[in-house]
Amino acid sequence: QVQLVESGGGLVQAGGSLRLSCAASGRIFSINDMGWYRQAPGKQRELVAYITSGGSTNYVDSVKGRFTISRDNTKNTVYLQMNSLKPEDTAVYYCNTLGPGPWGQGTQVTVSS
Repeated sequence: QVQLVESGGGLVQAGGSLRLSCAASGRIFSINDMGWYRQAPGKQRELVAYITSGGSTNYVDSVKGRFTISRDNTKNTVYLQMNSLKPEDTAVYYCNTLGPGPWGQGTQVTVSS
């Protein structure tokens, strides 16, 4: 089982950027496909990007071209670079396996217009 700690969220103006990090511990991190999820107030949690153990990536249409997911297996860390942020990106962001397993505390991203 992988334990997860997200960080890097904050308040940013529309058009700005943030880089989220997710530090993982526990079972071998490198063999897991990892995803970034988000949950906005009153909405269901959604998967916005994932990266396979081999490094292939996939994105939901609403973030394509703006978000980039990456991983550093030597640091057991997954990143989400978010550019050109929009108010609709406001949410709590979580990383997790694609299972998914138990959730971390997430990190709040707030984009002001």
